[in-house]
Amino acid sequence: MGRLFGTDGVRGVANEGLTAELALGLSVAASHVLGEAGAFDGHRPVAVVGRDPRASGEFLEAAVIAGLASSGVDVLRVGVLPTPAVAYLTGALGADFGVMLSASHNAMPDNGIKFLARGGHKLDDRIEDAIEAHYRKHTVGGEDWNRPTGAAVGRVREYTEGFDKYVAHLIGVLPNRLDGIKVVIDGAHGAAAYVAPEAFARAGAEVVHTLGAEPTGLNINDGVGSTHLDRLRAAMKEHQADFGIALDGDADRCLAADAEGNEVDGDQIIAILAVAMKEAGTLRRNTAVATVMSNLGFKLAMEREGIDLVETAVGDRYVLEAMKEQGFALGGEQSGHVILLDHATTGDGTLTGLMLGARLAATKQPLADLAAVMTRLPQVLINVKGVDKSRVKTSTELAAAVAAAETELGSTGRVLLRPSGTEPLVRVMVEAADPAQAETVAHQLAEAVRTHLG
Repeated sequence: MGRLFGTDGVRGVANEGLTAELALGLSVAASHVLGEAGAFDGHRPVAVVGRDPRASGEFLEAAVIAGLASSGVDVLRVGVLPTPAVAYLTGALGADFGVMLSASHNAMPDNGIKFLARGGHKLDDRIEDAIEAHYRKHTVGGEDWNRPTGAAVGRVREYTEGFDKYVAHLIGVLPNRLDGIKVVIDGAHGAAAYVAPEAFARAGAEVVHTLGAEPTGLNINDGVGSTHLDRLRAAMKEHQADFGIALDGDADRCLAADAEGNEVDGDQIIAILAVAMKEAGTLRRNTAVATVMSNLGFKLAMEREGIDLVETAVGDRYVLEAMKEQGFALGGEQSGHVILLDHATTGDGTLTGLMLGARLAATKQPLADLAAVMTRLPQVLINVKGVDKSRVKTSTELAAAVAAAETELGSTGRVLLRPSGTEPLVRVMVEAADPAQAETVAHQLAEAVRTHLG
């Protein structure tokens, strides 16, 4: 049996890989491990539990709550709310930990369980490993649980104030209101389908149209949201909006569209916010954090604007780790995970969209002009399968091919070869000012990978 915890909690097809029994057992294990680690400091523990609207979230939520309460943990059930809302409430309510049920941008049959530490932060890998080991010891090894009885069992309370408390938090951290701004919001039929329009309206924006705002439990991410931008882009001119945003299923990421329907990706959003925060004096250490997959145009823009850039491995967890370790305030990924660490412990799509709207309102500039702070260079990505990805960094022949490609591209291009962390393949990425050149060099390098690593 492989490791249960991935880079973002435990995920799988609900009721197949991710069963009620697994959800219950992991919740009991998490309660025991956190208690033994001293996270509860001798007091009666409290956990915040939330979910996205997936149908499977209903029975998985019940299993998680049963596991927690049976372990002596009091539960605040906040219902359907975004992942960043559950993280915020975990901290704001002084809870000992939080649990979010969501598979983010994945299709409806999937689901996931994410545990959050005190303050709403991601659990350390060491704690996740301990939870998994504890779970296996009791479920596979047959060791009995320590089960409280009588008044020592946990109690469950509906916490209906979570929606308003989270929205108030979002409004409270904005640098200015959004009065006069017209926005289209695609909520992906997900966790922020109701929260996001409400937050924008309370911030002063006019929500002229919504997409993905009618979750049924079966339609999350189905043709809508940050992985399906066509409907948002088409709606911009029709509704004469200033800008639009698209969230994913658990609303921890945000992509945007300008008034003409052009996509504004995560790199561009981070660039816009970095400039705004530099002007406001809130860009700590004058630095933005991004992954090695960010577009070269983003790096060039940061250099031009006099903003330092720290690059990390691919994955928002690595961005967050660098931000926390070095005290930075802004970071994210091209996919729309944008982390504003002064106001959130994780990516928050609704907050990102609100900050973008606040910048439009403050500057009176259209989003297209703000996004022009960077020029996206043509980027070609080829996945090369059936090769020995472990030899990417040791093959001298491949290193020579990369060096030749970099010489050909010069300062206006970039090459990145990266073994996939989850699949048996090597990713070849090439950027260049000339699209034809990027395409040619990418295919040449892909062939080199096949030849030397095959």
